[in-house]
Amino acid sequence: MRSGLAALAIIVLLGGFLFVKGYLKLNKVFKGGGNAAALNSNVDPSLLRGEGDGRVNILLLGRGGEGHDGGDLTDTILLASIDPVNNKTALVSIPRDFWVTTPSGSSKINAVYTYAKQAATAAGGSKAKAEQAGIKAIKQQTSEILGVPIHYYAMVDFLAFRQAVDTVGGVKINVTEDTAVSEHLWDAMKREHYYLNVQPGVQTFDGQRALFYARSRHASPRGDFDRAERQKLLIGALSKKITSASTFTNPVKVSKLMDAFGDHVSTDMSLNDAMRLVDIGKKIGSNFESVDLANPAKPLVSTGMIGNQSVVMPVAGVGNYSQINALVRNKLKDGYIVKENAKITILNGTVTPGLAAEKAAALKTYGYNIGEVTDAPTQDYDKTIIVDLSKGKKKYTKNYLEKRFDVKTQRDMPEGLEKPNGVSFVIILGQNETINR
Repeated sequence: MRSGLAALAIIVLLGGFLFVKGYLKLNKVFKGGGNAAALNSNVDPSLLRGEGDGRVNILLLGRGGEGHDGGDLTDTILLASIDPVNNKTALVSIPRDFWVTTPSGSSKINAVYTYAKQAATAAGGSKAKAEQAGIKAIKQQTSEILGVPIHYYAMVDFLAFRQAVDTVGGVKINVTEDTAVSEHLWDAMKREHYYLNVQPGVQTFDGQRALFYARSRHASPRGDFDRAERQKLLIGALSKKITSASTFTNPVKVSKLMDAFGDHVSTDMSLNDAMRLVDIGKKIGSNFESVDLANPAKPLVSTGMIGNQSVVMPVAGVGNYSQINALVRNKLKDGYIVKENAKITILNGTVTPGLAAEKAAALKTYGYNIGEVTDAPTQDYDKTIIVDLSKGKKKYTKNYLEKRFDVKTQRDMPEGLEKPNGVSFVIILGQNETINR
């Protein structure tokens, strides 16, 4: 049993105020190296590599840390996705038992980070190089499963989480019937059993109780899936408490938080990134959308057995992430696409039946506003044409479409085609779109 520690990582995201402990200590936490263009104001569209870069996606990882069996297993894997354009945020959890295949073999996803670290160490890499290899591996794997770019990560362990909750005076959560739980757990730090009993209603959690609430899974009907929902509740409660005036303006609490973080939290954000996220966080607040891959109404993942191991796998089949990608992209729409809401007409300029409908369906998963989908008057287009009828006013959508279809837009409709009313872009599909279909 290990972490529900990703809840603490929100402190890293909203923790720019920790500069009071001095630059050197901050440098241990805010290592830099990640990048999200959307953190900047008035972003140049050319800096956005593709749909999804209009959000800030942060991979939150929780591990047991030193003194715990399997201390490097990332038993908490959460994506915090922030839309700074429309001031929204969402959380997606990947179960620790999710079965994946990497270049080094197949395993549960919670072992990807540690296996990559071990491989780098065995190859003679330094401790820092091994850590980088582990982070790179889990970032790549998560990005593949969810179908969105990962801009940053934040890693936290048991000790920091427990101390942080106690430092802010505990957190309050309105526990629902679905997130209530009772379970006996083992406290490795105190070498004793702990009985967790959380009933529905408003509950106050100190560090120990919060830790075990986030870890509990065996007594829950949906196991890891229910645990993920409890972790999301803790993120909201903890972020709200940590940014409240009673904590933010209390130098003693801030100092204690920095002490807890120094050796137990790491991230590839810079301090400037964190400060910018503080400003964005104030606008968003602690409310978030929860994206549940195991939603009983339409589950995209299920449990099963591989060999003698109980694992979680996509209902579409092991390694098939198409349904998960579509859901996540649709829930985590690019902020610029949403804001511009450019209406798009798609015409099939080839003899391949259903090509326009196929492309329209794919674009819809990214949040594009698709209007008419039909055949072009002729089906003799060799290459795709995109007509920008917005006259450059929808610059972000223009950038994304140009990169997706690898073509520069033009201002005028092809000869023989009338200009449609109320449409920002017309895409006429050419034969080149059928090559990699």
